Amino acid sequence: MSKFIDYAIEHSRLTIATLVFLLLAGLVAYVTIPKEAEPDVKIPIIYVQLSQRGISPEDSERLLLRPVETQLKSVGNVKEMRSTAFEGGGFVLLEFEAGFDSKSALADVRAKVDTAKHDLPRDVDEPQVLEVNLSLYPVIVVGLSGDVPERTLLRIARAAKNALEQAPGVLAAELRGARDEAVEILIEPTLMKSYGIGLDQLGQITQGFNTLIAAGALEGQTGRFAVKVPSLFEKPQDILKIPIVASSKAAVTLTDVAQVKPTFKDPTSVTRVNGRPAMTIEVSKRTGANLIETVDAVKAVVETLQKTWPEAVHVTFTQDKSKVIRQMLGDLQNSVATGVLLVVIVILFALGFRASLFIGIAIPASFLAGVLGLQLAGLTVNIVVLFSLILAVGMLVDDAIIVSEFAERRMAEGMPPKQAYSLAAKRMAGPVIAATATRVAAFSPLLFWPGVVGQFMKYLPITLIATLSASLAVALFFTPTLGALLGKAARADEPGSGRVSSARSRASSDALCARTSELPRWPLASLASVAAVAGGAVTCSRPIADPPAQAVAVFTSPTLASSGSSVTWKTMASSSAVSECACQHGTVITSPTDRGSFAPPSILTRAVPLMTE
Repeated sequence: MSKFIDYAIEHSRLTIATLVFLLLAGLVAYVTIPKEAEPDVKIPIIYVQLSQRGISPEDSERLLLRPVETQLKSVGNVKEMRSTAFEGGGFVLLEFEAGFDSKSALADVRAKVDTAKHDLPRDVDEPQVLEVNLSLYPVIVVGLSGDVPERTLLRIARAAKNALEQAPGVLAAELRGARDEAVEILIEPTLMKSYGIGLDQLGQITQGFNTLIAAGALEGQTGRFAVKVPSLFEKPQDILKIPIVASSKAAVTLTDVAQVKPTFKDPTSVTRVNGRPAMTIEVSKRTGANLIETVDAVKAVVETLQKTWPEAVHVTFTQDKSKVIRQMLGDLQNSVATGVLLVVIVILFALGFRASLFIGIAIPASFLAGVLGLQLAGLTVNIVVLFSLILAVGMLVDDAIIVSEFAERRMAEGMPPKQAYSLAAKRMAGPVIAATATRVAAFSPLLFWPGVVGQFMKYLPITLIATLSASLAVALFFTPTLGALLGKAARADEPGSGRVSSARSRASSDALCARTSELPRWPLASLASVAAVAGGAVTCSRPIADPPAQAVAVFTSPTLASSGSSVTWKTMASSSAVSECACQHGTVITSPTDRGSFAPPSILTRAVPLMTE
């Protein structure tokens, strides 16, 4: 780790360029990363929809559900199978174990349903095999209402549906509340009786038409041409031209015995918006598409189309999921901005302006780098990820504070900024890594949460791991580099610096040495006193006379271990003015011509002589 830290500080231009790149790339990733309401989690549920017009619930259970259930029992990896019968049909629901292969399970269910078709009634509708997919749920519902004819509103709704399906990010648009068009044939019984036409004969004739008839092709010298019989009904008037009875002289058409009236089928459901009848268009987005951009595109298309609609048509937007995402994104941005501001204010009073600047940069840098990692991993921003990012804002600043505080304390003692931040990153690497690993370990069990809930909650630890890892890298590499470039060591005698100038240190040492020479002498050893000024080294311009052979030093400074630390005095040659003190915590060298020094800082208050043999 020390080599990497030294490399980052020595190559400061490369490190700062990397930081700027991460900030810009993270900002682009934050803007462009797909945003959606719920995580794209596969729900392990597949259901079979069965319907038959007019069938009772009892008959539906006996004729529709039981044959299908018999075949579906052999499908593997099924956790539970449930079925429900109702008037007009029923459904069979299969719940699979978590982590199932949806494609293979869907293929197996469809194969079993195809086998069960032979046991179903002939007039039953085609069974539908569907899966539960959260990405297919509508992200916005467009409601159309107003005092206009139903046919006019239907025409507008169908045109809007086709236009919305072409919008970017839209997967499908489903029209709800619109009744299917139909044609009513009002027959005159008297006229039918006069022509000798029965009702069953009329039904057979009408059913034989409105079909596509392929008549082959004609080949000639100019080429080959397809031949078709125009028998499809394109408008209600085409039905009136159907011949019912024909002879060589005349033909009786439907217009001679009946009237044709365009109408709608009976409604099977009711759609209302704000208490008024309406038609709605449910818009679902593609998997991985940006929810906010998709909703904005839908609203833009509707706004363009609305200019061509009658003024009586009212447009409403309901179930807009982008509102929640916009609100959470706003809360996230406010949390980041507030967090940076409060952290800068607190650190400004505690450590100073430069430290607050470095730590303030650490929050957005870690946040954006984490978002960049999420985008590179192919994840999207959803409600769980947004909650995780808001939760992580308060934890991103801890690592940078630890490193910056240690470096500021060393610079206050006189160490150069480059050395101070390098030492801080190396010394604090262990605690910072341990603190980050502890927070990651607290959330990592969520990765192994089983079931559908576990699939939802796994985004929480993934997001926290990405952001906290980015915070660790910022604290150990980018913050020391910024501190080495912009940091400034405190000057001596500066208030709050913790340093003492050389002149004051020399004066204090001389005073202490003067008091030492006035101490009483002992028979076998003399009493000595040596002092070290906090934050610097002792300099003594006066020699210590008659050093004892051995003494026990008593320290009152908390810097050293405790009172009773041993100091051994050794006389050199026969000179009483040259001595060397070897201490457990440092060395004091005193000479008559030079000066003495002692480290680490402490205060020696008294020396008790010991008897020697």
